[in-house]
Amino acid sequence: MIELPPDARARGRRLAIASHPAGMTHRLVYTDQLPTLTLVALGASEAIVGLQNAFEPFLQLLQLPTLRLVGRFSKRSILIAGQIIAVLAGLPLLAFGLLTTLPAPWGLTLTLASLLVTAAGITVSDTAWFPLLRAYIEPERTGHFFGILRSVWHFTLIAYFIGAQHWLTLHPGSFGALFAVATACGVLRIVLIAPLPEPPTEQREYTRIREALALLRHEAPLRRYLLGVGLCGGARRAVLPFVIVLMRRTLGFSDADVLITTLAFFAGGFISLYLWGRAVDRFGPLPIFTLNAVGLASLYLSLLALTFATHAVALMAVFFFSLNILVAGFGVADTHVLFGLTPIHAPTRYLVVADVATSLVYGIAPFVAGLGLDAAVTAGVPSLLAYRTLFFIAALMTLLSLVPLRRVHASHAPT
Repeated sequence: MIELPPDARARGRRLAIASHPAGMTHRLVYTDQLPTLTLVALGASEAIVGLQNAFEPFLQLLQLPTLRLVGRFSKRSILIAGQIIAVLAGLPLLAFGLLTTLPAPWGLTLTLASLLVTAAGITVSDTAWFPLLRAYIEPERTGHFFGILRSVWHFTLIAYFIGAQHWLTLHPGSFGALFAVATACGVLRIVLIAPLPEPPTEQREYTRIREALALLRHEAPLRRYLLGVGLCGGARRAVLPFVIVLMRRTLGFSDADVLITTLAFFAGGFISLYLWGRAVDRFGPLPIFTLNAVGLASLYLSLLALTFATHAVALMAVFFFSLNILVAGFGVADTHVLFGLTPIHAPTRYLVVADVATSLVYGIAPFVAGLGLDAAVTAGVPSLLAYRTLFFIAALMTLLSLVPLRRVHASHAPT
């Protein structure tokens, strides 16, 4: 692959930063906390909530067959095609009010189908996104770039959820309008990513699936990295949806109350991401991993203090605010190490394998957590005890993530 000239790399960075807020708004509204609230409104069980939260990470497996298309089509065209699929698949949720009137189980089934295909389109788009970014980034400023990139979309999500919380306060259960705004953001992203520069190639980068998977056998630093981020990220993926279910079903929070905590979550990321990016570039990723893993484990353990009498929106907002400060720092360090492990001239197979491997863990975690919670409650275990057990296991997983991450050789991560 021929490297882009400096002016094209700079243009790519500007377009990436401009397009990413719209893309992440569309993505997170259709894959993160809002779908959990819609499923609870439709009467879904914990197992169904866990299944839906597993859609996006499990579907990252689609990146492996999509990887073969990288040799036949430009990365930009794959990026756009995936985004178009995601936007079209999400359209049924604009009529969420109608879905709630359908006889069971059709409303829930159609909602799940829409969320599933939307996540599939997002996954196809993901296959090309990070390889394109890899061509724009100056290695010595990786943390700085991702700090800015993520700060901007966090700010956008804050604005979105301020509006969403106000809307649900006035119109409880009216999720269709919120999905409509997200769909408009998805369309805007298509417009903004269309002119992204792509490095010219004398020959397309063909990658066989088995060659990509062979990296897991031959690259010990990559294996350690994947194990570490998988443990920490899997714990977070298991905790987040079920904290929301706990707030709605057990602690009596309204949808609008939950969105206040969601707003606090993105505020925590917004105020900290740029500083984390600078810190990772200056001190390296290991101190950041350590600080944030210990902090995350402590936060999960703090959830053990929740009782049936807990209905403090401010308290849960502080929890989510603090949580995303720590998640943001861990994520910037994570990306810093991954890009250090990735060769600039052939990044696609490394980035796709890393995404697929971690996503499998991210998918298994909420799915197994949902099945476990359902089974425990069915067996007569008090619901709070079942949730507390989940939070304790998540804290332990997070601390264990430091064992492999400390062994990722320093020479494989830029400083």
